[in-house]
Amino acid sequence: MRIVRPGELSEREVEAWRDLRVKSGAPANPFMEPEFTLAVAEVRPRSRAAVWWEGDEPVGFFPFEKGPLGQGRAIGFGVSDSQGAVLRPGLRPDARAVLRACGIATWEFDNLEDGQPVFAGAAAESFASPVIDVGEGYAAYEALLRVRSPKFLRTTLAKERRLARRADGEVRFVFDERDPAALRTLMEWKSAQYRRTGRGDRFAQEWISTLVRRLHERSAPGCSGVLSVLYVGERPIAAHFGLRSATVLSCWFPAYDPEFATYSPGLVLHLRMAEAAVGAGIGMLDLGRGDAEYKDALKTGELTVGEGAVFVPGARAALHWLGREPARRAHGFVRDRPALAARARAALNGVARLRGHR
Repeated sequence: MRIVRPGELSEREVEAWRDLRVKSGAPANPFMEPEFTLAVAEVRPRSRAAVWWEGDEPVGFFPFEKGPLGQGRAIGFGVSDSQGAVLRPGLRPDARAVLRACGIATWEFDNLEDGQPVFAGAAAESFASPVIDVGEGYAAYEALLRVRSPKFLRTTLAKERRLARRADGEVRFVFDERDPAALRTLMEWKSAQYRRTGRGDRFAQEWISTLVRRLHERSAPGCSGVLSVLYVGERPIAAHFGLRSATVLSCWFPAYDPEFATYSPGLVLHLRMAEAAVGAGIGMLDLGRGDAEYKDALKTGELTVGEGAVFVPGARAALHWLGREPARRAHGFVRDRPALAARARAALNGVARLRGHR
């Protein structure tokens, strides 16, 4: 095994990484492609990649970020929606041996891909990641919604028609908008949403905002930024920025103009995204982990992701555990009690409404 900065990977290694992902049989999530790791490495200088070779063939890759005190995290931790190692089938190194070779005492993850052989059993908690399967076409998906979520679909389509009447029919949708001004508008909406709901503003972190802008500018077979926008005339009213591979669109940052909230433009946007994804060759939209009513209404199924950490016994690992585990357990305590979680969400939504009326 050798440890390199991602930018030092050879073209042969990058191609081998892509090929291993295809052979894995896992959904082609763009966060697991080499292009995502390469993009993160440009804004996170402590990014590294472990590379396994057998003879003259690269057979495995493990991207990670290495902290100054030897703590390790998944690449793009906090914004990456799928994490883990990319290995040749049958290759199963010991997790702690991997960490030692990488020079880290811990490896923390919050969206571990299901079926990761190296880290089997490492997740302290598992979460559903809702998905929309449009492999049979949009008409088949909409027919399923009419059975599973009839009120949701009926109401959303009615609001779309009302919106069209308000705009004199000038509602339009762009699946892959290249205008950077539209991306800036989305980021402004999302930052305002974070502040209204009392959550940390991700776009206030320079590395995240820079990463999103750069991914929007790039196009690669396994990982391209896709900005989808719903317009009224020339005015954007809802937008979403995500990453796509050949067959999967990972939903990432959705937001809308609060002035149009009565029309549920975010829901309309997601239906139009699902429809356009079919034409773009995409068979699955991964909505990402997290409870939300709109995800329950839109989904056709679920994947599973894990949260937790792997430790090499020692003082550094103990310090990490003391710093992270109590907060994680507190969050888990709330999540495992639906009534308490519902009250917490209601409180956050109430704060958002109050701030929105200021």
